[in-house]
Amino acid sequence: MTHTVDVPETRESDVGALLEAYRGELTGYCYRLLGGAFEADDAVQETLLRAWRAYDRFEGRSSLRSWLYRIATNVCFDHLGSSKRRERPMGLGGPQPAEAEYFGETLPEERWVEPVPDDAVLPREGDPADMAVGRESIRLAFVAALQHLPPRQRAVLVLREVLRWSAAEVATLLDTSVASVNSALQRARATLGSKALRLDDAADAERAESWSAADSELLERYLDAFERYDMDALVRLLREDAVLNMPPYTLWVQGPKDIVRWMEGPGARCRGSRCLRVRANGSPAFGQYRPDPAGGWSPWALTVLEHDGTGKVTGITAFLDTASWFPRFGLPDHLD
Repeated sequence: MTHTVDVPETRESDVGALLEAYRGELTGYCYRLLGGAFEADDAVQETLLRAWRAYDRFEGRSSLRSWLYRIATNVCFDHLGSSKRRERPMGLGGPQPAEAEYFGETLPEERWVEPVPDDAVLPREGDPADMAVGRESIRLAFVAALQHLPPRQRAVLVLREVLRWSAAEVATLLDTSVASVNSALQRARATLGSKALRLDDAADAERAESWSAADSELLERYLDAFERYDMDALVRLLREDAVLNMPPYTLWVQGPKDIVRWMEGPGARCRGSRCLRVRANGSPAFGQYRPDPAGGWSPWALTVLEHDGTGKVTGITAFLDTASWFPRFGLPDHLD
């Protein structure tokens, strides 16, 4: 719930620090709406700048948090009005053959749903059920599905289902009626349901704990197989409909057989890789380094694994722009 609060008498030099406390949660909100990590950073920076400039006109009729979310929502709507919908390779066409040295078309980064570090957008502690929903709502598949919703439906869904705002609070933020908010939420849920996605799947602490354990176990088994380049062991971890994709290329392949064909064919230079674990998009992930002819290992991809909670990998997404992603995830630029 948000409540009207007294506006503290704050020196101008302190306003920036006061607003900065909201950067993390605002980044998570903007990332879900925009689908781009760097775009979310820009939106939050613009939000805080607008708030800093207008702070002397903030009269406390709503909480500071609600006021900031109103500004952030308007900033995101401005961004969405001038940009194309972000996608994943699977949303742009069918799977490609795995045998040829074929990567497909290269699209600019602003066309892709981007990865984000968990620490940048998720709280470190809180109610286990709320934290579980938070993790589910930044998974790549969910963020990609959000991009298919009109902007206001995205905002309503995130505010109501993820941040747990009341319909009345959302209506006030969006300058609309409670009935309009409820209608937008119903339509958004229907769209996500058509993509077999829902947020309440992980809304209990017990299931959240089991998923966290599954994340760790699956990543351990996957990296063991991958670093040994043991394709038999890798296949045992893949679900029959598993996909491999590599933004910024439109290429994607589906099914264990084609994934192995790719890894033993065009991807064979990944043999002998070393990997460092990270957390991205509420999912197990790792930075991959391929053998460097000059010695050691060089960055190749930030890879996010998606799974079904039963020990089966459903998606392998390798983001190849290591110059952008490795520094963001605190990964070194070379392994000796």
